[in-house]
Amino acid sequence: MSATARAQAAAGGGAVAREGFFLAEQLWPIKGQLALALIGLALGGLMGLMQALDRVGIVIYKGLLLQSYYQGLTIHGVLLAFLFTFGFGNAFVSLMAIRGFERPLASTFLVQGAFWTMLVGTVLAAYAILRNQATVLFTFYAPMRASSLFYLGAALLVVSTLLTTLNLVLTRRAWQREHPGERTPLLGFVSVVTYVMWALASLGVVVLVIFLLLPWQLGWIDTTDPQFNRILFWYTGHAIVYFWLMPAYISWYLLVPRQVGGRVFSDSLVRLVFILLLIFSVPTGLHHQYVDPGIPTVMKVVHLFTTFSVVYPSLVTAFTVMAALEDGGRARGGRGLLGWIWKLPWGDPSVAAQLLAMLVFILGGATGIVNASYNLNNVVHNTSFIPGHFHMTVGTAVALSFIGITYWLIPYLSGRELMGRRLALAQAWLWFVGILLFARGQIAAGLLGEPRRTSIGEAPYRDLISAGLDNWLTAIGGTLMVISGALYFVVIVWTLLAGRRLSQPLEIPLAEMRFGARETAPLWDRLGFWFLIAVILVVIAYVPLFVLYLPLNSVSPPIKVY
Repeated sequence: MSATARAQAAAGGGAVAREGFFLAEQLWPIKGQLALALIGLALGGLMGLMQALDRVGIVIYKGLLLQSYYQGLTIHGVLLAFLFTFGFGNAFVSLMAIRGFERPLASTFLVQGAFWTMLVGTVLAAYAILRNQATVLFTFYAPMRASSLFYLGAALLVVSTLLTTLNLVLTRRAWQREHPGERTPLLGFVSVVTYVMWALASLGVVVLVIFLLLPWQLGWIDTTDPQFNRILFWYTGHAIVYFWLMPAYISWYLLVPRQVGGRVFSDSLVRLVFILLLIFSVPTGLHHQYVDPGIPTVMKVVHLFTTFSVVYPSLVTAFTVMAALEDGGRARGGRGLLGWIWKLPWGDPSVAAQLLAMLVFILGGATGIVNASYNLNNVVHNTSFIPGHFHMTVGTAVALSFIGITYWLIPYLSGRELMGRRLALAQAWLWFVGILLFARGQIAAGLLGEPRRTSIGEAPYRDLISAGLDNWLTAIGGTLMVISGALYFVVIVWTLLAGRRLSQPLEIPLAEMRFGARETAPLWDRLGFWFLIAVILVVIAYVPLFVLYLPLNSVSPPIKVY
């Protein structure tokens, strides 16, 4: 790298500036997207307190200056499901790609464009929601209609991720030109696969917003097809879960082993997991629509099998990540069958948060099998069982992993020592306890038929259910998670404002490989080939359904929620 480029990197500040492949003009928009993500986590998480307490009849949304429970629920869902995850994913995966390829991103224009589109999209969507003009929840399909600013803002948030996708693909191509015939570095490969999968998965919501919802809201068309709306939304709506999860997987596979003193078990197996996620993540949406009429049973069954196929990379993950953790535990002196577990660095808040997230993910995956089952889904559909499962997977496996990552990432970017390490450790354990109570309450209540996405606190039948143990567990667990989130922000703000300047630069904790790229078949590196297979599977799973619904049965007028 040129002296000019290194000088630009040094201008970025923090320990990260010491690595010459980081450019200052690319670093600040990455930091900006991370900042937006944390803002989304703070505001969206605060709304979670309202929902938890609502389950026991404690109604506080007016105290939060909201006009309705559902306005707060929308803030909670949109800021956490879109802003927090998109912002963190764009920032973290971009950093991993830069580190993996050991070169700057191919386009500074695209990385800065990703930041500005995310910022503008956040402002537009937030304005509409805060004015109570977009109280349509996270699932914003018809017939409920929001302000056009909301749809435009949501579209720009997706655009920011697509700009990041393009940048990562171009970066890989640039690396290939510089290293002809060489295997793509593993960290760079998984970073690109994550966003390539999302590019395919996002097509559903892109078509929904641009061609159906925006024209409908603007009055260009009077009616829409609500069922087709749901199909397009859930085309993206379940695949997005894996897009949220894959950055956590990157850390679990390639970073946590280094943090615990171990090695990555296998280059080939890591590539296999991400390839399987690329192939099977998208054609899974119809398992959210098992009870919907008008969808042929055969298509639902196709999605049942593809949904269960996603279990395979999860099982491989359980084996390979556990093997890496055991390698680290035994290197630290662990003996016996399970003695290595106690030798892991549980006192490191970054490690502890991610290990606890992994444990919760096991439970979340088990409950996910219930959702995917054609018959069992009939019992839990649209009950509080769903958010119980969802908060174990996305709300903990993803969110707590992201929190754990920031415990080294913030010092890495800022060049300041992490403050309040004991407080950070307490935060991770408090979240862990909170989610176990919350999920236990939600799942049990769901099995008894309690609805989700419903203001129990103001429901006429509240007295029948609100005093039950299940809802008190939900309320207590949710409150503990919100308190945990508050402790997290105390640690982060404390670090940024009062953390001591690091005397030595930090490194991204990239682990060494036990069985490396030499043992990896060239086929595992052919991303275009695997993407084609993913497209073919999507065509098989969705095109017959789309043909069935054409021409659209556009009979639904909008329900204005403001």
